[in-house]
Amino acid sequence: MPPSDSEHLGRSPDTADFMERVSANQRKLSSELKSHYDFIVCGSGSSGSVVARRLAESPDVSVLLLEAGGSDDVAGVMNAGEWRLNLGSERDWKYGDTPNPALNGRAIPLSMGKVLGGGSSINAMYWVRGHKNDWDFFASEAGDPAWNYESAKKIYRRIEDWQGEPDAEYRGTGGPVYVRPTQLKPVGTAMFAAMRSMAIPVFASLNGSLTESDGGGSKAELINRDGRRKSIFRSYTWPYMDRPNLTVLAHAMVTRLVFEHKQATGVEVEFDGKLHRLRANCEIVLSLGAMHTPKLLLQSGIGDHAALERLGIPVVQHLPGVGQNFQDHLLLDACLWEYPEPQEGIPDTQAGLFWKSNSLLDTPDLQLVQREGAAVCPELASFHAPRDAWRIFPALVRPQSRGFLRLTGPNPSDPIEIQSNAMQHPDDMKAMVRCVELCRELGNSTAMRPFVKREVIPGAMKRPEIEQFIRKSVGTFWHQTCTAKMGRDVMSVVDAQLKVYGIQKLRIADGSIMPRVTTGNTMAPCTVIGERAAEILRRAHKI
Repeated sequence: MPPSDSEHLGRSPDTADFMERVSANQRKLSSELKSHYDFIVCGSGSSGSVVARRLAESPDVSVLLLEAGGSDDVAGVMNAGEWRLNLGSERDWKYGDTPNPALNGRAIPLSMGKVLGGGSSINAMYWVRGHKNDWDFFASEAGDPAWNYESAKKIYRRIEDWQGEPDAEYRGTGGPVYVRPTQLKPVGTAMFAAMRSMAIPVFASLNGSLTESDGGGSKAELINRDGRRKSIFRSYTWPYMDRPNLTVLAHAMVTRLVFEHKQATGVEVEFDGKLHRLRANCEIVLSLGAMHTPKLLLQSGIGDHAALERLGIPVVQHLPGVGQNFQDHLLLDACLWEYPEPQEGIPDTQAGLFWKSNSLLDTPDLQLVQREGAAVCPELASFHAPRDAWRIFPALVRPQSRGFLRLTGPNPSDPIEIQSNAMQHPDDMKAMVRCVELCRELGNSTAMRPFVKREVIPGAMKRPEIEQFIRKSVGTFWHQTCTAKMGRDVMSVVDAQLKVYGIQKLRIADGSIMPRVTTGNTMAPCTVIGERAAEILRRAHKI
C-alpha cells in the first residue's frame, strides 16, 4: 500500500532540500526521455495532477505527466492575493468566445490555465463540492452508482484537510487538499444577519449539509494557506516529484494521439524544439480541459465524421458529441456598495450563498459571493467605483444555454472556434435578473446599513435596464465544462469507466466529462473526477 498523505508529507515538500531533489530528479528524467511509459497523462490540472500522483504511488509504474505551460513557481501563482495577474498572462491560454448577439455583440474572454496545475494555479481558489443532485445526475447518466453523491462525499472526506469546525459526517482531515473557511470581518457577519432576515438559512459549512439542501449561505472556503496558494498540482503531484517513476514535463504540447486501428498507443508531443512520439504501454489519459481535450480528439480523428472529412482529417471514430454540450457559469463583476469610512487591511472573500431563482427548481441555480474590494471589470468603469467598497458577485450556475467548439483547420496550430451561446436561452436572463435583484435586496437590507454609504453598482434600475446591464457586463466564472460528456446516448463521448467510446486504452478525466456543469466552482469536482479515474485505472491494471 502507498504511504498515507500525512506520512508522505512528513518529508517536508516545501523545504529547500526537497526542492533541490525535485529539481535534480526532473532535470535528469526530462533529459533522458524514454520512448515509452506505462501511463501518459496529458494535462496537469485539477484532474490530471490527481491521476498522475495516484498512479505514481505504485513504484513499479512509470508515469509521464505532460503540460503545455511552464512552471508554477512564480509570484502570480504562489501568492494567493495576486491571482488576477495570471489572467491574460503567459499562464493563460487566452481563449475567447465568438461575438454573441445576446451580449450586445461582445466576445467574452475565456481564460484557461497554461501552467503546471492548470486552472488550480490561476483561479480564485474557491473550494465548492457541487450539489447532491449534480452527482446523482452523473450517476444516472452514466448508469453507475459509483458516480453518485454518497460516493463523491466519501472521496471528499478522504482527500480534504479541513481546517474548520470538525464534522465527521461531511468533512475530512489529513488528506492532501488543505481547505480553510475564510476569516469573517464585520461586513461578512452582517451579511449572514441579512440572509436570516430574508429567511435564507445559514449553514456551518459551505460544503456540508448545505450541498444537500434547497440553498443557503456560509463562509467561503479556499485552498490557500498563510497567503500562499495550495494548488491541486502542489497538493498532489509536487510531493512525489523526487521519485524516479514520475516524469513531469512542462512546455510539452500534445499535438496528436497515435493509433493502431482502434487502439490508442501513444502521443505526439512538441518539446524542446522537437516532435517526439511517445508510447503508452498501458493507457493514455486526457486531462486537458474542456477546450483542449475535444480539440486533441478532433485533431486525432475522433469526432463527427462529416466535420472531420471537411477538414481532411482521417476519421478514426465517429463520435458526434465531441466539442458539443459546452457549458459555463456566468458571472457579473459585480454589485458594489461604498463603505462609509476608509478600510484598513487586505480585502478578503467573506460569504457564499446558493439560492433558487424559482422555488420550483430541484437544485439552486444561483451563486452569490461576497468579497471586499472595489476592482471591477472594464465594462463597469463608467460607474467610477470608489476605493473603499465591498461587492456581491451574482452568478448563474445552472445555465440552460449550450454551446460548442470546433476546429478551424486540420493542423494543431489552427485555432479553435468557441461559441458559448451565453445568455441565449431566455430562462438564463430571467435567472440572472433575479440574482441581481437578490444581491440588491441583501446589500440594501437593514443589517447591511452600517456598511453602506451608497449603492454604486447597479443602483436602482427597472427590469429592462437590468437586462441591458447584464448584457453589457456579464462575463464568465471560467468554469468551462461538458464538451466530452459521460453518458449512454449518441452524444456521449465516454462511458462510466471514462473510456472513450470505440477506442481502447484511452480515457478522459477532466471537467469535459461532466454531463452538466456542477453547482458552483468546478475545481473540487474535477479533483474528485481525477480520484475516480485513478481508482478505475488502478483496479483495471491491478496496481
